[in-house]
Amino acid sequence: MTQHRKRHKNLGLAELIAIALGGMVGGGIFTILGISVSMIGNLTPLAIIFGGFIAALAAYSYVKLGLYYKDEGATYSFFKRTYPKSNFSAAAIGWFIIFGYISTLALYAYTFSSYAISSTEFANNTWMRKALAIGVIGIFTLINVLSVKGMGKIEDLMVYTKLVLLAVISIVLINHGTTDFGTFLENMAVDAEHSSVLSILIVASITFVAYEGFQLVINAVSEMTNPEKNIPRAIYSAISLAMLIYVVISIGALFAIPSEEIIKNKEYALAAGAGNILGKLGANLVILGAILATSSAISGTVFGSSRQMSVVAKDGYFPKFLALRKKNIPINAIVSMAVMASILILIGELDLILEFGSITFLLVSLLMAIANFKLRGRTNSSTFLTLFSIFGLGISGILILYYEFTAKWQQMIAIIILYISLGFGAWIFSKKSEREKVYNKG
Repeated sequence: MTQHRKRHKNLGLAELIAIALGGMVGGGIFTILGISVSMIGNLTPLAIIFGGFIAALAAYSYVKLGLYYKDEGATYSFFKRTYPKSNFSAAAIGWFIIFGYISTLALYAYTFSSYAISSTEFANNTWMRKALAIGVIGIFTLINVLSVKGMGKIEDLMVYTKLVLLAVISIVLINHGTTDFGTFLENMAVDAEHSSVLSILIVASITFVAYEGFQLVINAVSEMTNPEKNIPRAIYSAISLAMLIYVVISIGALFAIPSEEIIKNKEYALAAGAGNILGKLGANLVILGAILATSSAISGTVFGSSRQMSVVAKDGYFPKFLALRKKNIPINAIVSMAVMASILILIGELDLILEFGSITFLLVSLLMAIANFKLRGRTNSSTFLTLFSIFGLGISGILILYYEFTAKWQQMIAIIILYISLGFGAWIFSKKSEREKVYNKG
């Protein structure tokens, strides 16, 4: 989720697509590849395509609400303005979206560290990986606390460089692969015999977090030209391009790297595979691409989500000290997000972080679809498409929960406890906000 850097006014379509792509292609493919192959093998590209369709369903309501409200606050503001009399709804959406960002921050940092040490003797050392992940969060926290001036150009450079590198990596892997297209299709057919449509849809749902970030376009609504046309064009174009990038990379990996190697080294599958085939140069190329992808994502997530946390706190749904700013920098929010992401890294493995993030953003997207259904007349939304979005996102959420309960029930218990805690926190602050409003009126 690479968040908004300081942007020039009059952003056109090309810039908006870049913002969304920078948000989505933030390390997700590096993370989901090994997990997906371990579950459905050569059917991974198919699951990635289904994941893109799920993202498109989520995007439909964001586009409609974005055009209706034209509010830079996006998710939180949409829900708060749709249900203005429900303090709990506003508090809950604020808590869920912020902790969703915290999970993706942890995910990107974990992926960064996995690839950064993949060619060292510490490659399989879990605690070294976690320590480095927390360390890189600390670095970008320090940068954001001290100053954000100049980070925009650095982030742009990272976004465009990582896209070029990902394309090069894909082409190199395909060209040097030992598998031809015919053999790949045969392998897909074999995996299809051992996998069900249900398992493909489960993987598509789990990997939904790799598409998270398209709504960042809406944050720039006051700085873009022709939002009525450019918001939908940018979001749907970016999702399509991200899907294409992910599919090509996954095919390249499956062409060149044995599935068992991808599964064995799932935290840094591309680097390990490229190193075996192309030597140290190939591994370093992949590592550089992963580090750039995750660095831009970490930087943007710390920058943008901390400001959204500050807004939620200003409305009274987080502790007030998180709303405080110094030279317009929400230092307390930045540090708090970094600490919570670090805690999540310490207590959770990659799978837990990935699945919590996917469940959270599926839930938030479902709530956006429900809000859009309420306003469908005013947002000029199709009743069928809105209901289909609610159905598709709801089913995806249920599939993740089904998988967790049947395959990883202990992990599911941890996620449930986390959600109960978030809901309880939102309830406490919503009640506190209600009392303050009554007191102020009196």
